[in-house]
Amino acid sequence: MTTQTIGQTAVEATPVAATVSTPQLQRTMGLRSIVLLGLAYMCPIIVLGTFGVISATSHGATAMSYTAATIAMLFTASSYGRMAVLHPEAGSAYTYVGKTISRKLGFLVGWAVLLDYMFLPMVVWLIGASYLAAKFPAVPIWAWVLGFIVLTTGINIVGLSVADKINFALMTFQAIVIITFVGLSIRSVVTGDGASALVSTSPFLGDGSSLSAVVAGGAIAAYSFLGFDAVTTLSEETRNPKKTMPRAILLIAAVGGLIFIAVSYFTQLVHPGGVFIDESSAAYEIAAQIGGNLFTSVFIAGLCFGQFTSGIATQASASRLLYVMGRDGVLPKKFFGRLSAKFDTPVLSILLVAAIGLIAMFLDVATSTSFVNFGAFTSFTLVNVCVIVAYLKADDKQRKEDLPGGALRNILLPILGALFCLYLLVHLDIHALILGLSWLAIGVVILAVLTGGFKHNPPEYNHVG
Repeated sequence: MTTQTIGQTAVEATPVAATVSTPQLQRTMGLRSIVLLGLAYMCPIIVLGTFGVISATSHGATAMSYTAATIAMLFTASSYGRMAVLHPEAGSAYTYVGKTISRKLGFLVGWAVLLDYMFLPMVVWLIGASYLAAKFPAVPIWAWVLGFIVLTTGINIVGLSVADKINFALMTFQAIVIITFVGLSIRSVVTGDGASALVSTSPFLGDGSSLSAVVAGGAIAAYSFLGFDAVTTLSEETRNPKKTMPRAILLIAAVGGLIFIAVSYFTQLVHPGGVFIDESSAAYEIAAQIGGNLFTSVFIAGLCFGQFTSGIATQASASRLLYVMGRDGVLPKKFFGRLSAKFDTPVLSILLVAAIGLIAMFLDVATSTSFVNFGAFTSFTLVNVCVIVAYLKADDKQRKEDLPGGALRNILLPILGALFCLYLLVHLDIHALILGLSWLAIGVVILAVLTGGFKHNPPEYNHVG
């Protein structure tokens, strides 16, 4: 027999052969599946949905803003990859900070990122419903929200193997729409100004742009990357996570960044500068310009399918974080720390995220998006710090095996990543900061209760296998 510690209690484990199998997360995901799920979470076609806002902010230097954001996010992606090697478990930043710096701080980071993970599916479903409501005004927006929630919840309850197949099909369609948009943009530019116009510095330099304008655009563009980190919550459902997860994280950030840069480059060529009739719907105007009414309909379908696949990924990740915190005992274990005996998925956590999504019926997109940014950039900042702390704590053998690259990769790059994410955090909208700090204050009160007035660490599940 063996023993494992759950919270503060040692529990004797009975040999597997003598007991009924306990539900557990199943390792069904490979590199392709993880990358597709991460890209689905990011929803690459959103680059067109936010194009007008970033172009206006950067004064037409959208491609440069995305380039700056991509480089900065790759620093943070590298840090997530490092921590996934050291701690190949579900839980993401909650696990990394708790095991590397402090379990108390780990709880607070997990609590902060819950704000992001639990409310991001709601935002995704609301954006998709808004597109459909605009196309079919006779159908109320609440009906579209409910449809998104029911479909994605059913898929996630059945399991990620089913979600993987659906993601592959819908991501393929999303890719076709993006490629068609770029192709039509190229045709429009060539028809108007000749092939030589395809090579231009305008999307990078803009129309009277400046460093501050590019950085401001980059700060908005960085929001497009939210989600590359979320796949780390699936580490316990990934085959060979120590090898697969770091590669997947970097691929998601790099591929997503290249898509954002390329699409924004060619879109900016069609419409130089950052002045639009309505910057929030600039891509619709450009879609009509380059492809007419038929392509505009296809474009809207692509955006909606993108939101659907993103909804699957965001809900799956949120439910896994809730499950891990429930398994640890920092959230009620009987509710959050349970898996379905039939599907091996955290059904109750999935249903809770679905219930929160119903709030979308009473919000607009601008208000709902302010819910998610605080937790994301808090966790990004502290995961970068985790790599520095882990490297300084490690002995020579661990540095060689798990943290190669010396001070450059394990101190300098994480510092750059942390500074960029911290900059984004302190420059969030005032409403997002108030909401985030209020949510964090609630977490501090809960932590005080869990730890007897901060006298001992919060409970923790010692992962085996």
